[in-house]
Amino acid sequence: MAQGKQAGGSTDRPGRASDLPASVEVAWGLRERPGKGPRPGLDLDRIVGAAVRIAEAEGLAAVSMGRVAKELGVSTMSLYRYVAAKDELYVLMQEAAMGLPPAPPAPGTPWREVLTAWATALRDRSRRNLWAMRIPVDGPPATPHSVAWMEQGLASLDGSGLGDGDRISVIMLVSGFVRNEVGTMADLAAAQAKAGTTPEESLVRYGRLLARFTDPVRFPAVTRLLEAGVLEGPDDPDYEFAFGLERLLDGIEALVRKRGVAG
Repeated sequence: MAQGKQAGGSTDRPGRASDLPASVEVAWGLRERPGKGPRPGLDLDRIVGAAVRIAEAEGLAAVSMGRVAKELGVSTMSLYRYVAAKDELYVLMQEAAMGLPPAPPAPGTPWREVLTAWATALRDRSRRNLWAMRIPVDGPPATPHSVAWMEQGLASLDGSGLGDGDRISVIMLVSGFVRNEVGTMADLAAAQAKAGTTPEESLVRYGRLLARFTDPVRFPAVTRLLEAGVLEGPDDPDYEFAFGLERLLDGIEALVRKRGVAG
């Protein structure tokens, strides 16, 4: 798991709310809301909601304090009474978009199935918010929803016998795989939209490109790939994700057995 970019906070004394990034203070409700002054009806939820709508329709790059203010029909300066900077807004947008994780499988379900469900839910939620993949990662989970996802991921390994250190490493590994897969999907979707092609058409074009510039002497493995029709793509669009996740789980299961024998 990883948290999107966060704005900086002050550093007075350890443990005080003022030591936290401003975005984290806002997410946890530790910062006081503005009193008199802002336009009636304007609040943080409306600001974040407008920013998310813009990102969904036009991409993250279209989100700015001025653009959000225009969407809401208010002055840009009025937003700064609720959100200190665009970086802070990004974190709150990500928090709103990801939401809380769905309920886990029933107690007693094997850990591998529970972890699969968690990774699949994380991927599905991320796929619905591809714009959020453009938010830089510069820290571990720190907001309520991101910590809830981390909690559920760690708890999915309750039946594995792994220690806490191994558990957090497993969750980082699996969530990193999910983010990479979804991020690649976001990149491809953006490129295809720019070119005006479908995923299927892109694969066909790529196959033709390779066939034109490769030969069986210099690139025998690529040639066999082309001849086998592998680049035409699997029938199941989720095949690559399922394949990669299963291989990760195989490795984690080997770790579980190793730790069990060592214990």
